[in-house]
Amino acid sequence: MNPTDIFKTLDLHNTSLTRRQFFRRNAMGLGGAALASMLPEDLMGAVTSATGTSHFAPKAKRVIYVSLIGAPSQLEMFDYKPNLQKEFKKDIKDFLVKSGQRLTGMTSGQAQFPIAPSFAKFKQHGQAGTWISDILPWTAKMADDICVIKSMHTDAINHEPANQLMYTGTMQAGKASMGSWLSYGLGSLNNDLPTFCVLHAQHSSPYSNVQAISARLWGAGFLEGKYAGVNLRSQGDPVLYLKDAPGIDRKLRRNMLDGLSALNEKTLAAVGDPEIQTRIQQYEMAYRMQMSVPELTDMSKESEETFDLYGADSKKPGTFAYCALMARRLSERGVRFTQIFHRGWDQHGNLPRDISSQCKDVDQACYGLIQDLKRRGMLDDTLVIFGGEFGRTVYSQGKLTESNYGRDHHPRAFSIWMAGAGVKGGMSYGETDDYAFNIITPEQKVHVRDLHATILERCGMDHHKLTFKYQGLDQKLTGVEPARVVTDILGHSHMAKH
Repeated sequence: MNPTDIFKTLDLHNTSLTRRQFFRRNAMGLGGAALASMLPEDLMGAVTSATGTSHFAPKAKRVIYVSLIGAPSQLEMFDYKPNLQKEFKKDIKDFLVKSGQRLTGMTSGQAQFPIAPSFAKFKQHGQAGTWISDILPWTAKMADDICVIKSMHTDAINHEPANQLMYTGTMQAGKASMGSWLSYGLGSLNNDLPTFCVLHAQHSSPYSNVQAISARLWGAGFLEGKYAGVNLRSQGDPVLYLKDAPGIDRKLRRNMLDGLSALNEKTLAAVGDPEIQTRIQQYEMAYRMQMSVPELTDMSKESEETFDLYGADSKKPGTFAYCALMARRLSERGVRFTQIFHRGWDQHGNLPRDISSQCKDVDQACYGLIQDLKRRGMLDDTLVIFGGEFGRTVYSQGKLTESNYGRDHHPRAFSIWMAGAGVKGGMSYGETDDYAFNIITPEQKVHVRDLHATILERCGMDHHKLTFKYQGLDQKLTGVEPARVVTDILGHSHMAKH
């Protein structure tokens, strides 16, 4: 069959109408229009909320999320518990039983649960005297720029469900990720780059448990595929298959895309599948990215002062420092949501060695990122979040010595920090008991859903109103359980009434 016959056959297929397609098209057409005309506007949330218009004036135009996969220990970083030194090796098994502590399979068989005081030394920093450990010396220098939340808690005790809850709002698979929700709700600031970009940073601790993560954490779920995060690779081509094939120049590629788009438009008109529209848009985005991505990844115009700010590793593709600098470049070019995944934080053993190495990866680079955003006038409208999926136990997993120990998973209390976009710097929020076990300031407890509501609020989105109709329900990032905006940490909030 020659090419002309092939196109005729495809055209016939596209324009033919089956009985099923007839009813689908009419249901989506006249019937849908009639229904829309009868319903009040506030019930059409999936239509009105995806226009790229915020619900109120946003403080944040963009978000950078540093995701520490594996769950860093709050006891070694931000939650200072000096009295633990006096209780070295004290068995708290009875305390755990009385508290109804959930145990993982990794420690449930232990005969004892001995207290492991932190090896790290703490000091107070900044005008507010924020406690930060000596394995984060650069973070200590920016204590007045960040708000440390020590009262985070979650529902999950294992990594995969905890990460899904943290980054999609639910422990169930198939839901839209946080970055996808923001892309859907806010729209694009730059048509030549994706709205949501994902970076995977190398870690330097060769012995750490490296948790596997899936694309669900940056996937679009039930939203259109165009809202999914786009991976930018640190080695080789930043995006696979972006380059033209040998012998294909830009003019020929444009002609090919125009022909392919015409065929896809005919199929879309015949079938009505929104994913066809997404495919058309993705081809066009790839075409535009052929010009924008090489400029994005060309670091030659960055000053030596900037590289020194982020650290020497910022010149090495794939390092966390390089990813942090890339996050700033993406943000200033209009990318709405940039997520840096840094794995290797699952320290069930050899914690002093491994967490020190992991902190060295991220410490100066995060300081550099905040200072770089600040000096460029971007920190006021950029929200930065730093943290993992849950915390770590005060008791040791496995063998405990004065210089070595491990910690198991702990969902009841953990620490993160936030900065920029009107978040109050130089602040510690929430307190835990002497074992960093329970949160003792109930009015300051921050569930993962509360964190999501707060992030959305900074971006000008009401978490009650940002919805998408799917399977007969108005889906939300914050789900159906109660969620609140943590107004106490914000300089000004539109959601104080909630």
